[in-house]
This record gives sequence, structure tokens and C-alpha cells, in this order.
Amino acid sequence: MRNIFVLGLDDGNLPLLRRLPGARDYRFHRLLTLEELQAGEVSVPELLEKAQRQLDSFDGRIDAVVGFWDFPVSTFVPILGERYGTRCTSLESIVKCEHKYWCRLEQQKAIEEHPRFGRVDLAADDPRPPDGVRFPMWLKPALAYSSELAFGVGDQQEFRAAVDEIRAGIGRVGRPFADILDRLSLPPEMAEVGAEVCLAEERLSGLQVAVEGYVHEGEVTVYGVLDSINYPDKPSFLRHQYPSTLPEPVVRRLHDVSERLIRQIGMDAATFSIEYFYDPQTGDINVLEVNPRHSQSHAELFEDVDGVPNHHCMVSLALGRDPALPRGAGRYRTAAKWYYRTFTDGIVRQVPGAEDLARIEREIPGVRIDLRPTEGQRLSELAEQDSYSFEVAHIFTGGDSEEELCTKYDRCVAALDLAFDPPPPGERDS
Repeated sequence: MRNIFVLGLDDGNLPLLRRLPGARDYRFHRLLTLEELQAGEVSVPELLEKAQRQLDSFDGRIDAVVGFWDFPVSTFVPILGERYGTRCTSLESIVKCEHKYWCRLEQQKAIEEHPRFGRVDLAADDPRPPDGVRFPMWLKPALAYSSELAFGVGDQQEFRAAVDEIRAGIGRVGRPFADILDRLSLPPEMAEVGAEVCLAEERLSGLQVAVEGYVHEGEVTVYGVLDSINYPDKPSFLRHQYPSTLPEPVVRRLHDVSERLIRQIGMDAATFSIEYFYDPQTGDINVLEVNPRHSQSHAELFEDVDGVPNHHCMVSLALGRDPALPRGAGRYRTAAKWYYRTFTDGIVRQVPGAEDLARIEREIPGVRIDLRPTEGQRLSELAEQDSYSFEVAHIFTGGDSEEELCTKYDRCVAALDLAFDPPPPGERDS
């Protein structure tokens, strides 16, 4: 029996892990809770000490330490891996991806498919865009959760307003991230940058797409390409859909750029997920960001289409096994994860109970619903939201056509019958 410790293991992902090939020979252990790892401002030293106490007290062999969440989970995997001798990539390769500015510097060395970018001086009395970076642009911290504190700006007034918000909130993640940077010998171009830095980059346009892959014994493999579709005229995801509907030549280019970039970063024994923009008018491809982990959000999509959740790659790599996924062995030809959102704040007046959710899932085959808020909760109090919307449910659909995916989603939204009340007077837009 292999003992696999999963940082932030949650109830939604445990059943997926237990459905992996060979899982009867695996015992999965939760290492720290997701709330401990993501709520508020985390303390890196305290969490690492707590994780080490749990591992040190374990009466058995520690075969793997894995995780599929962003910081701090992504950085804890190599730190704990070095201490306990488990298989993983280097901490430096992880931080090169997590630190958005450092990642852009690495991209410049290996590829041309990235936007113009630069650092913003948050301490300046009158902050200005970096030289050569033009409006419209995005401002974002070097590290953030789920697009938190990321703002699209079109002029200097919007630029200043976004800088003020980033200044006020950047420390929640920036201070813990500084503890991680202190563990590395940084190259000269990063020596004085720090963790609480703001990145400006020109806005990209076109179709969004995600590339998932892994590195095994130095060989980079892309195992899936997904389309990321936004709400009309909004910067927020409506759904991720697998497999991508892009033309095969474009998919091959995405494979090539991904492989060159990941080799430059120096990852090994690890999964990755790279987000891109593809402009069908110009043919341009540009990297949006590099995630040094596979996406747990996509696990059920791969299971629906290929028959195995993409967690298989993470676990196999950690155990030194062949991480290859099957192709087309699932129940459906295509699958999607939908983000049911509202774009105004409110208080949840009505949500379906567990029995109602189970009934909806029975009545609409190939559907699973993950409801986010509880009755009486204010949407603006939900954790890890982007700067423009509130997620109220994740809806997974499998089908044999895009039309079928859309029909199932619409049926789910109608059946959920969620209701919201406006915030009390005087508290709106606060």
C-alpha cells in the first residue's frame, strides 16, 4: 500500500483520486486543510511546521507528497519533498511560474509568444505605466488567488484606481510569498524585485485556451488542450470545455510553445497548466500565465472524455510511474465545467438542499453540481472571487456535442432556481 499525502485534500477531489487506476493500492491522507492553506493571510513557517509534525508522527512510509492548488500548496510540495525524500520538481522552478514577473522574464528567454509587460512602482506618488506598455492593459500582483486584485484598465485614471486597490490588498499573499523567496538564491534580475510587486501587461485578445501537460525524466508531454470561454463582453470564465475545438495546426503550435517554455523553466517530475490567448484574425498566440500544477478543476472533464481524471498524472509522477493518460476512453465525446455567476452583489435567499441537488443530477445524466454559497450568505463574502463577479455554482456537464453541453447547463440553472436579495441600503457596493 502506497501512502500519498495530499495538501489541502477536499471532499470533492477525494472520490476522483479513489477512482484512479491502481487506487486500491493507494492510501490518501489529508495534509493540512484547504481552509488552513487558503483562508486569510497564511503563515508559511507555521503551516510548514504543522505539516512536518503530521508527517513526522505518521507510523509508516511516506511515498508521496502532492498537491493540485496554487500557492502556498505548490511551493510546499518541493519543500516537503526535499525534507522527506519524495519525488518532485525544484522549488525554484515552481516559483519561476508562481511569480508572474519572474515568469515573464523566463518567457523572454525562450519564446516570443507573450505580451509587452513591466513592473509598476507601487511606492510612487504618481504611479505610471512601465515604458513601452500601452493602454488597455491589465494590472495584477506578482502572486494572487483566482484573479484576485487583477484589473483591466484603459486610461491613467483607471490605472491609479487599480494601483490603490492593489496597494491595499497585496500584502495578504505577498508577505507569505516573501518567506518562500527568502529560501532561494535569486538571479540578479530578481534580486531586488521582492514579492509585493505589481505587474502591468498589455491586454490580450482572442480565444482563451488552456494547455495541460507534465514533465517526466526531462521529457515534456502535453496531454490535453481545453477551450476557456468567457461570458459575453466580460473578463470572467463561463466554461472550460474539453477537448479544444481549435484547428489542429493551432493545437500543434500550442504544444510546441509549451514544451519550449517548460524546458526553459526547468521543471521535472511535475504537471503544469498554461493559459493562452489565440487570435484567429492574426494567428497570434500569447501566454497569459503558467501554473506549476495540473488543474483540479479539469479532472472530471478528463474523466468524462478520456476515462481517467488528470490527477492520474500527478500521482504517477510522484510515484515514479508512467504518467500517460488514455485517450477517448470515457463516456462522452466532450465535457465542460461551467461557472454560474452573478455580476451584482446580493444575499442568498434560496438555495436547493442536498436532496434537491441529487434529484437534479439524476434527472439530467452526465451532470454534477457544486453549489458555492449557503442560504443567507452575502456573495461578496465568498472567498477567492475575481474582481468582477461572484461564483454561485460550478456545473459539470458531459455530452456528445457542444449543443448537448449547453442544453444540460441551461436545464441545471433553471432547476437550481437560486434567488438573491439586494444588500441592505447603505451597504451596497461596499
